[in-house]
Amino acid sequence: MLSPSTSSLAALSEEENPFMTVFNDRLTVARDQGFVVFLIGTRVNKWWMLPALWGVVMSMGRMLRELSKDPDSGLLSFESYAGRTTLMVQYWRSQDDLLRYARDKQRSHAPAWRRWIREWGEGAMGIWHETYIVEPGSYECVYHHMPAFGLGKVGPLVPAEGELKTAAGRMRAA
Repeated sequence: MLSPSTSSLAALSEEENPFMTVFNDRLTVARDQGFVVFLIGTRVNKWWMLPALWGVVMSMGRMLRELSKDPDSGLLSFESYAGRTTLMVQYWRSQDDLLRYARDKQRSHAPAWRRWIREWGEGAMGIWHETYIVEPGSYECVYHHMPAFGLGKVGPLVPAEGELKTAAGRMRAA
C-alpha cells in the first residue's frame, strides 16, 4: 500500500517522490473513511482583465502553501488545471475541516475573499466552487501506468485485482 504525505514531498528528489513514480500495476484506493471533494475555479470574462488572474493565482498559492504546511488543516491533496476557466480539485478529510478553514479570519482565505469582493467581484472574473461529500463505499477509481494522482494521492493504493478488477467489482467490494 502507498499513502504518501504531501507535506513532506518538497524535500524529495524526483526519483524519490512517490507522486512522480509511475506505477505499472492496476491500482485502486481502499479508503475506510469518507472524504470531501471540493472543486474550485475562476473564469476570465473580460480578456483585458487577464492581469487580475495573477492576483487570484497568487492568493490561491498562499492558501495552498499555508494548508500544505499544516497537516491538521484537513487538506489531503489537490490537482489544478488552467485555461480560460480554471479548475482545482481538492480532497479534504471532512466538510468541517473545509468550512473551518474557509471561515478562519486568521488564515489566508478570509483576506483573499475580501480582496476578491473589493477588486475582482465586478464581473471581469467569475469564481465558482462545488462541494461533494463522499462516504466510504460510494466511489470507485482505478489507476494504471500512472503516478499517484487525484484520490490516489490520498490512498491507500492497493492492487486492483480479483473483485477489485472492474468498476462494478470495486463498487460492490466497498
